[in-house]
Amino acid sequence: MKHEFLRAAAASPDLKVADPAYNAKKIIEILEEQTKRGTELLVFPELCLSGYTCGDLFLQETLLKGCLEALKSVAKATDGKKMLVFVGIPLSAGGKLYNCAAALSGGKVLGLIPKTYLPNYNEFYEERYFSPAPEEAILIDFEGRSVPLSKYFLVRERTAGVLVGCEICEDLWAPESPSVQLATRGASVIVNLSASNETIGKREYRKTLLAAQSGKNVCAYIYADAGMGESTSDMVFAGNNLIYENGVCLAESLPFSGEIAEGEIDVGFLLHERRKLNTFRINQQNHDWVEADFVGDGDLTLRKIPTLPFVPQGKELERRCGLILSMQSSALARRISHTRAKTAVIGVSGGLDSALALLVTVRAFDLLGKDRRDIIALTMPGFGTSSKTRNNATSLLQAARVTVRTVNISGAVNRHFKDIGHDPEEHNSAYENAQARYRTLVLMDIANETGGLVIGTGDLSELALGWCTYNGDHMSMYGVNASVPKTLVKSLVAYEMQRIGGRMEIALKSILNTEISPELLPPDENGNISQKTEELIGPYELTDFYLYCFLRKGYSPAKTLYLAEYAFRGKYDRATLKKWLVKFYKRFFSQQFKRNCLPDGVKVGSVSLSPRADWRMPSDASASLWIEEAERL
Repeated sequence: MKHEFLRAAAASPDLKVADPAYNAKKIIEILEEQTKRGTELLVFPELCLSGYTCGDLFLQETLLKGCLEALKSVAKATDGKKMLVFVGIPLSAGGKLYNCAAALSGGKVLGLIPKTYLPNYNEFYEERYFSPAPEEAILIDFEGRSVPLSKYFLVRERTAGVLVGCEICEDLWAPESPSVQLATRGASVIVNLSASNETIGKREYRKTLLAAQSGKNVCAYIYADAGMGESTSDMVFAGNNLIYENGVCLAESLPFSGEIAEGEIDVGFLLHERRKLNTFRINQQNHDWVEADFVGDGDLTLRKIPTLPFVPQGKELERRCGLILSMQSSALARRISHTRAKTAVIGVSGGLDSALALLVTVRAFDLLGKDRRDIIALTMPGFGTSSKTRNNATSLLQAARVTVRTVNISGAVNRHFKDIGHDPEEHNSAYENAQARYRTLVLMDIANETGGLVIGTGDLSELALGWCTYNGDHMSMYGVNASVPKTLVKSLVAYEMQRIGGRMEIALKSILNTEISPELLPPDENGNISQKTEELIGPYELTDFYLYCFLRKGYSPAKTLYLAEYAFRGKYDRATLKKWLVKFYKRFFSQQFKRNCLPDGVKVGSVSLSPRADWRMPSDASASLWIEEAERL
């Protein structure tokens, strides 16, 4: 369980109905194989030692005794292994017969969890044999040890503190599922031993339930389904095993595939989410739980760690881009309508951020039925403006059919240098920031002159690093890109390029292929961009990866670097990843003063740095803990 990732598996063993010895043998075979794979939590289906479809044979003492012997052999097989195993068994206790899950580890039966809700409708008739779980826990003698039988039984990992709870099949479908109680008692991982037969549409419904259950309980949910070895007299079972984490499917074995679902659960993230969500409340009363040692130190091998966590992949990307652009433009349209603004004023540099802001503004005007000529787009060439970005801006604005103005700022900025006594040959922060602030002054004054709003272009990644001029491009009257990270900006522009086509497509394609730069330093001798942002503050794909780990997941520097090595293996070495991680923490903490006075801007994703929304931090907070840990790695 390195960095709080728990490796789990759900398996449907080949079995024979009413043959516990055979079933135990098949379970142990899987157990041994999963041990080699480093699995720490292994879940088998409901009543897998006997078979779910035994019918009236459940009332036979011979079967029940055979299941107990089978349980002993499976429990023994866990001895010396770093693994927690759940198997299903019919169990007689106190004159009643219970449909139970047995928790096994270290060669012992740790506890027994009886099924709470017994289906007795349609093809199910469990009440014919079983009794529902008793309200109070009872103790059962098992090989000279007292073993608890409780529907709220939990297993606590001895060193990592992970709490695992269990419910059985129909319990998930019930309005008051035991898993809700288990989660509020601290269980971050829930297992379900199930025998859910396959019918048309049931898989989809099952997945909806699991997504909802794991999401609302902020937990991982491991679902082991009965497989094809069950009787087919009246039903068929497909072994549709599933693993969910906080509403997201990590792994699935497709129906009738015979596969094992394997996944690596981020328990640390689940606990972080629970701490953050004040509506998720833990019941601090004493509970029925037993300690066990079942986690190892294996590395990640299964989990997909995206290098671009803010950018969805495949078909979802197109849907997400359309939704985000609608959110941005609708929010801006509302702000324009509310303020009765006559115009929208925007500075267009020929780069990605201003291109996206313009596209959003055009959408907003179209939504409002306003004339695009009331969008006043300014190009403001200065000392660092290259011919490529100037041409990008001109082509884009002509294609967008907006009002275009050009204000060359070089002369005014040089006069300003003279006023403040700055040598124009000294290319320091005053040299750079004077240009950004003058551009903002021009935009603000034109907005006042025309009764309009200045539309901000800065993105989330720039805000995280403070890569903006205070009271320069840092300021606007509404920041449409404020919660859009740089890696997503590119996808949004590309989406809109494909949607619009025509002349706009040609202009946007050039912008997408232009290096990212603030262009505040003069071009090189060949007229090319000399100030390349990613050489100064790091690749934006790393910035956004670190930002996601820090804000959305709450990861430590050590966990973040570990995951960066895993995700970017073959692209960046450890030294490079560490260098930019340290830089990220230094810049993030030192630049909070800029974020504390951000203009309004719509939140579109899971992360925002607005001081009025997601992120509140004093400007003078120390970064020492994060930087020291990162530098020690």
